[in-house]
Amino acid sequence: MKTMKIAYIGGGSKLWAQSFMRDLALAEGIGGEVALYDIDLPAARRNQEIARRLHNLPQAVSRFTYTVSRSLDEALTGADFVLISILPGTFREMHSDVHAPESYGIYQSVGDTVGPGGVLRAMRTVPIYEDFALAIKACCPDAWVFNLTNPMSACVKALYDTFPQIKAFGCCHEVFHTQDFLCCVLWEMTGIRAQRQDIYTDASGINHFTWITEAKYQGYDLLSLLPGFMEKFYETGYYEHGPADQWEHDYFAYGNRVKMDLFRRYGALAAAGDRHLAEFLPRAWYLASPEMAHSWHFSLTPVSYREQNQTQKEAEGAAMASGALPVTLAPSGEELVRLLRALCGLDTVVSNVNLPNAGQMPGLPLGSIVETNCVFTNGLVKPVVSKPLPAGALALVQRNCANIDLLCDSIKKRDMNGIFAAFVGQPLCDSLSPTNARTLFSVMCRNTSSYLAPFFPELNIT
Repeated sequence: MKTMKIAYIGGGSKLWAQSFMRDLALAEGIGGEVALYDIDLPAARRNQEIARRLHNLPQAVSRFTYTVSRSLDEALTGADFVLISILPGTFREMHSDVHAPESYGIYQSVGDTVGPGGVLRAMRTVPIYEDFALAIKACCPDAWVFNLTNPMSACVKALYDTFPQIKAFGCCHEVFHTQDFLCCVLWEMTGIRAQRQDIYTDASGINHFTWITEAKYQGYDLLSLLPGFMEKFYETGYYEHGPADQWEHDYFAYGNRVKMDLFRRYGALAAAGDRHLAEFLPRAWYLASPEMAHSWHFSLTPVSYREQNQTQKEAEGAAMASGALPVTLAPSGEELVRLLRALCGLDTVVSNVNLPNAGQMPGLPLGSIVETNCVFTNGLVKPVVSKPLPAGALALVQRNCANIDLLCDSIKKRDMNGIFAAFVGQPLCDSLSPTNARTLFSVMCRNTSSYLAPFFPELNIT
């Protein structure tokens, strides 16, 4: 059995941590310690108790003990693997990220990756990740680091900019959902059932704006099935995880109409949910108003809903920890534990992750954080060179990639003018006058100033 220490930064997580703990309990051939670290110590202790109960279930096959660390260094010392999933700031800051721009007609369906909300979230997050990178360098420089936090590209870039020798990558499940969508395309057009693991996809781009240029199942070219599929479902929409109209009562659902529209335009399949995709494009395309978003069969997720959902998950976590609510074991569908086992030499896995571009993503600068397939095996992560994107799709990706690089470099230098240039350069901000853009940026900075002040001595634009 492979034994290891896993440090979990953000170990009080209500979503990622609990999914990971379940998958870890079901993983054969590994064991050791999971050190949970969180600034919310009671939340980490709740997860510690939930994990203990999970590992007492008869279906559990791995042998892990869970500890709660009072300091970051304590959690990281001696770690073989590090997982990071944090909320940078509170829902108060997120409320400003998402809703403050609405005063200027800018609507965001997610607000955590790009757009004005993504910029402010990156300003809060990158300095924290610089500290994480330095702590990893000091305490466990050879550990593999899995990042789950958004904005994904900015987080991964901050880790490498601060500690160039770090072994880090970013994990995202958006491509998995698109693979599920392709399985639905196969079923609707041929009557053949398949699982997403059964199909091959060539993915390339940047996080939440990744594109599939090739998709095959046995002898079937799945992208060639899309025109016929869209003739049937373009107007009504099609959701891979439920009925087509689920978006009307589920903030996280969508009808894939944006995805299908982009395929018609560019000949490649955008591989994220429509809520994310729309934010990388000019607002007039899909996000000029809530009504326009609804016409494309997706909704804007209000931060008030996230707050309610968080309160519910906290109550459920407390009930599971106390025994008032039973704990159950079932695979989450995520790939974190599969990747971990592959790095231990117990498997070989091909999966899409986020890494600095070393040539695997044609058309984007070297060093930019890109999302492509990689091979995981026996202590190695080898990027797979992706097929070139069609010129139109590549131009869209290049614009957003350049904004992310400018933003990250400017945050690193604490250059407010550079940060503002990345802010006003967001596709969703295209309609803003320079004066309105400066005003909105200043307001959003003030709204989250308690988190920015320690890192940015001058919050005004000179």
